[in-house]
Parts: sequence; structure tokens; C-alpha cells
Amino acid sequence: MITRIVKLTLLPNKIDAFIAVFNESNEAIKKFDGCLSAMLVKDIHQENVLFTISEWEKESDLNNYRDSVFFEGVWKKAKDTFEEKAIAWSVEKIG
Repeated sequence: MITRIVKLTLLPNKIDAFIAVFNESNEAIKKFDGCLSAMLVKDIHQENVLFTISEWEKESDLNNYRDSVFFEGVWKKAKDTFEEKAIAWSVEKIG
């Protein structure tokens, strides 16, 4: 299993717009093969810093999602809300 963490620094006036994009697409994301969970969390000190955290059975499942037409559409809508370039990590549990 891998966990994908994406840090998103949003334009302060676009936070609600990003949350709407996430909420509109979250159930569809979770229906992709290999997706075990997907959630949105926010930094407790910086209101405009959010993280998406998703768990996938294997990296190829994540890559299939990232290469999909669906992801392309979601990402296009989400990018309009970014103040900075998104930063992403794929990690796996070791203990």
C-alpha cells in the first residue's frame, strides 16, 4: 500500500472553490481501481495550506488515476486555485 500526500498552497480567496472541486470529485476518485481512501485536511496554522491524502493498493493504481481523463479535468479546475505549485510525496509505511 502507498500513501499519496499532496501539499496545496491556495490563493486565500479560492479556498472554498478548491474545497468544492475536491468534494465534487472525491467519491469518483475513491471508485478508481486500487483507491482505498481519499481525504482533505488543512494545516492548523496556515488557513490556505491544504493536503490531500489518498491511499492506494499499489503505485500503478495511483498512476492509472493520475493518467486518466478524469484527473486531467479535476487538476485543471484545481490549478486555478493554487498560489504555489503543488508538492507531492508518495510514501509507504515501514513500521
